[in-house]
Amino acid sequence: MEVVDTAQINSFAPIAAQTDFVQTSEEAVFILTASQLKGLVTQVIQPLQDEVSLLRATVDRQDEKIAALETTVEKDVDRICLDIAYDRQRLAKLEKGQCTLPTSPAPGDKTASRIEKMKDFLKTRGGGATFQECERLLGIKPNQMSRLVSMLDKRSFEVFTRAGDDRQRVLRLKIGRSFT
Repeated sequence: MEVVDTAQINSFAPIAAQTDFVQTSEEAVFILTASQLKGLVTQVIQPLQDEVSLLRATVDRQDEKIAALETTVEKDVDRICLDIAYDRQRLAKLEKGQCTLPTSPAPGDKTASRIEKMKDFLKTRGGGATFQECERLLGIKPNQMSRLVSMLDKRSFEVFTRAGDDRQRVLRLKIGRSFT
């Protein structure tokens, strides 16, 4: 049997049909029109453009939030610095002794005489007296009586409610302290 060369066989076929089966070629598998190509590119690129637009909007919102937070922080820092400055001024005044702390006033002569009069009244009665009785004795109003009771020495006086009538408050001298 005789071996035939492929070049000889290809010489019989038309030129378009002659191919070298060993070599690879880059031929079009399918053909697209320009509008089909545009549509295909749009389908691929449009979702990416939409996502980029959303990301830009998100970044813009975050920039606005950051600017608002920076403004708030600046205001807070200014307020805190001002508070610190005022605190330092107050401390300096305290250290120099210019500022006095509020104290409860000492009982005046009138208050002291009322307390003494009430003490004598309770001693003579040998027990307690209602707030109303003390108010009549001293000639004072209920609010003045409450203020006077708040100034009493709690070691010598006690306040309690009357048995059977929780609305009436009674003042009496404590036992063992009634003659001091």
